[in-house]
Parts: sequence; C-alpha cells; structure tokens
Amino acid sequence: MRTVKSRSTKWVHEKFPKLGRFAWQEGYAVFSVSKSQEAAVKQYIDTQAKHHEKADFKSELLKLLRAHGIDFDERYVFD
Repeated sequence: MRTVKSRSTKWVHEKFPKLGRFAWQEGYAVFSVSKSQEAAVKQYIDTQAKHHEKADFKSELLKLLRAHGIDFDERYVFD
C-alpha cells in the first residue's frame, strides 16, 4: 500500500501542480473487486460525490467491513 500511495501522490503532483500540497489520510482500507464488477465500480467512482451526500464515508466503510465479514472494533477504525 505504501507504494500505491507514494506513486499516486507523485502522479497527482505531476498532473495537478496547481492543487498545491496533496497528502493521503493516515489510514486506509483496501478491497479487491472482481473483473465482472469493474463497470459497477467505475460507475460508483463517477458518482461518488453524489453518493456521499446520502451516506458518509464512515457509515459506508463500516457497512463494507460488515458485509465482507471482517472482524473489527469500531473504537479503533477511526481513531
């Protein structure tokens, strides 16, 4: 994940120099997606801002963790 974050930060700085300082949030979560769901994921990304008007990031991440049977302690997910 460190490599992904590093290379994507470099890409953002090169492609969007007027943005100024770009930095990732400290934590992250990663989910893989099957090829058959690629179109649905692209659609989600395209409409993410609108989607997050209805569901915030925190509630969505908790929903994903539960849907995939990932054990977690909610006290530590967003500290």
